[in-house]
Amino acid sequence: MSKKLLFQLDTDAIGNSFDTVVAYDGGADHVIVHGGINPQNVGFLVDGCIFTRGEKQNTAIFVGGSNLAAGQELFKAVQKKFFAKFRVSVMLDSNGSNTTAAAGVACLTKHTSAKGKRAVILAGTGPVGQRAAAMLAGEGAQVVITSRTVDKAQAACDDIKARFGYDCIAAAGGTPEERLAAIQGAHLIFSAGAASSELLREDDWATSPTLEVLCDANATPPLGIAGIGMGDKAVEKHGKIVYGALGFGNLKLAVHRACVGKLFEAADQVFDAEQVYAVAKGMV
Repeated sequence: MSKKLLFQLDTDAIGNSFDTVVAYDGGADHVIVHGGINPQNVGFLVDGCIFTRGEKQNTAIFVGGSNLAAGQELFKAVQKKFFAKFRVSVMLDSNGSNTTAAAGVACLTKHTSAKGKRAVILAGTGPVGQRAAAMLAGEGAQVVITSRTVDKAQAACDDIKARFGYDCIAAAGGTPEERLAAIQGAHLIFSAGAASSELLREDDWATSPTLEVLCDANATPPLGIAGIGMGDKAVEKHGKIVYGALGFGNLKLAVHRACVGKLFEAADQVFDAEQVYAVAKGMV
């Protein structure tokens, strides 16, 4: 039986070792890492994958890197090389955006339906925040994205509209007071800010009469939402259910591994936000 080969194509100069380790844990026999890959130079690598093993091939492609926009373009370029039955399975997870967001949103929606609810993505213009916003919008939530400036938040909303077709609301979130205003009437909060950036004070969310579930993706103190521990997993605090970064981190890793494994089940698998989120929902 042929070995399961995963080609890790990274848009950064050096491939991410995290993705390599999880790829092996997900069932790949060999992981071949290439850094500095872009739509202009990826063609020959894809050709080598699709022309070698026939229809029942154990070859797959993983697109990673720190830049989601670059990853999306590379992901599209890879798939443009496919034709007829000449193709392999492919997954996109730039900066862990799909797997991290999927795990966090799956935890949020495990406890309550998001349909018709107000969901706020704090500092939501990055890869994880944008994907979480799209997943919650897909669940029927009214999604608000905050950023230091409304213009930056609106740009993220525009990107989500273009990619997923969902409308989101842009809100200012540069100060504690602006973030407090943004979460008024909210039911769900996903904090996706940079490491060591406190975005919400404990008093701001503890006294909210509407909040139901909160998820903080920041694992580096000070954490994104004060009062939530990084290891909190479905813990009740102030009458709300809360998750810290490590609290849903094991699910993120499990989802990542599961998706890698599924790449080798057939040669036509495509794992982007929608497919990764479906896997996460089935695992909570």
